Amino acid sequence: MSATLEKTAPPSRVCNVTGFTIDRNGQQLALANAVAGVVMLSFGGVLAILIALQRQILPLSDDWWYRLLAAHGATMLLFWLLLFEVGALYWGSTMLLNSRMRAPKVAWANFAMMLTGIAMAQWAMLTGRATVMFTAYPPLEAHSAYYLGVLLFAVGVLVAIVLFFANIVMAKRDGTFTGSLPLVVYGLAAAAIIGVYSLLTGAIAYGMLFLHSVGLLETVDPATYRLFFWGIGHGAQQVNLAAMVAVWYALIGLTLGGRPVNEGLSRFAFLLYIAFIHLGAVHHLMVDPGTGMNHRIMNTSYMLYLAMFASLIHAFSIPASIETAQRGRGYRKGLFQWLKKGPWGEPGFSSLVMSVVFFGFIAGVSGVLMGYMQLNMIIHNTLFTVGHFHSTVVSGTTMAFMGLSYYLVPLLSQRRLRNVRVAKWQPYVFSGGVLLLTLAMMVAGRLGAPRRVADLSYENAQVGVDQFSTGPFPMMMGLVSVGAVLAVIGGAMFVWVMVATLLRGEKTDRPDAGLVYAFGTPERERVAAGVPAGERASAGTTAVMEPSGRLKGLAKRWHDFEAPGTYAIVLFFLLFFVVMYVVSHLGLARLWPVG
Repeated sequence: MSATLEKTAPPSRVCNVTGFTIDRNGQQLALANAVAGVVMLSFGGVLAILIALQRQILPLSDDWWYRLLAAHGATMLLFWLLLFEVGALYWGSTMLLNSRMRAPKVAWANFAMMLTGIAMAQWAMLTGRATVMFTAYPPLEAHSAYYLGVLLFAVGVLVAIVLFFANIVMAKRDGTFTGSLPLVVYGLAAAAIIGVYSLLTGAIAYGMLFLHSVGLLETVDPATYRLFFWGIGHGAQQVNLAAMVAVWYALIGLTLGGRPVNEGLSRFAFLLYIAFIHLGAVHHLMVDPGTGMNHRIMNTSYMLYLAMFASLIHAFSIPASIETAQRGRGYRKGLFQWLKKGPWGEPGFSSLVMSVVFFGFIAGVSGVLMGYMQLNMIIHNTLFTVGHFHSTVVSGTTMAFMGLSYYLVPLLSQRRLRNVRVAKWQPYVFSGGVLLLTLAMMVAGRLGAPRRVADLSYENAQVGVDQFSTGPFPMMMGLVSVGAVLAVIGGAMFVWVMVATLLRGEKTDRPDAGLVYAFGTPERERVAAGVPAGERASAGTTAVMEPSGRLKGLAKRWHDFEAPGTYAIVLFFLLFFVVMYVVSHLGLARLWPVG
């Protein structure tokens, strides 16, 4: 019997760098989904540059502008991010648990179904049959292929989530890990749970439109559709948020060998996300007649505050974990020597820091302001909104996913990272471009510039509009274009490194992936000396894989906690938050004077 099981068991290998047991099915599925995601990222970047340069350089018609905008939104908000996250789910539930991939044939068939759905939706959007934008509000109508394509993709992600939890359950049964899930896998599980109800509500919304498009449903009530749509329209970003924070913790381990200062508290924050983060979606329904005032106030205040509390926990834990890891290496002078002496030439580290800073100071603060009922009314459906979600899914999530790719792609493909110099500069170029683009959009939107308008000058309109043709608006839109160009260049640098690594990277069973600290020189010397992987315990592996605390021990590890620099950063962040809050209320007071 045991001999039969050995013959039928999927092949696996031991990573000679990390010591992880890597199931080859899980490895190939994780890589396939991540590569497909990067292809979508590349395509979305091409669409982005065409959209950004439409009025300055490229003579696109308004019809094509809306086609490209619809495709760009679906590609970047759904296809790129969720494909990469599916790859992360397979990686976390196999490699990080030293476990096998369950039902690999189902996973491959599911992957093919997801790609089919993407192809159908892209065909409909680019041929002008689905210029309904990402929101697809009825009574706008699209070709049935668009709705069916999105449905197939959403169902595919749901199946991947089921496989993720099956992997965890079977790993626990097989005893490949003991105790609590590693924090990174725990965070991915939180993202998966949020993904279940987000994707189910999205499937209901798009399912209604699909049935209407094929004549099986006479009408779709717009208010009902909007209620279900924003379960995925906003919920998808909450999936990204939880997955991004999990990746942050992974990057702390992979780049510094660091650990969370209080893992129990970090786990509690993920639980708060599961319970409350999706309720913030109600800010999209502020003026809808179907939601009562009590419902709006409750969800844009108390529920929002509980979700914000979770983010504040991570906002303290992440930099504190970096600081304690650095101070443990001897960088203890002053408040910020630990930050100054960080491995800034390491793309994973620079991606981590910029993702945390830009997401926290821009995406986080602006998101809370937009979730507040009264303040939402002065910036919703302006370019400020577009700037906000570029700061979330691009400055934050995409930057973090890029940083993780610099380690996972070499380790899973067993190839050395190519174009290391390009990789070192890529995070700075990309994040700098997105920062410029985001801030320009926010300023223009704060001044009143609308979103989803092909031409802010309203050229040839029956009623003339010259407000956005003069003053700061042309300059802001010019800065948006410059930022888009820089961001696309940075994105192209990332794609170049990944493609070169996969196709031309030196084949090796010991890819160092440029890991300086967690798998640094001492570790490489042990690898060169032939020390078996099972006998090596690198800081990065331990930090990413092994739990350091339990929910019942929230005070654990605080006795050796020292992070004065983090305290200073957090105080500055809170001061920045208060200033932005006051400035926003002053703007509201000017718009709606009292007395």
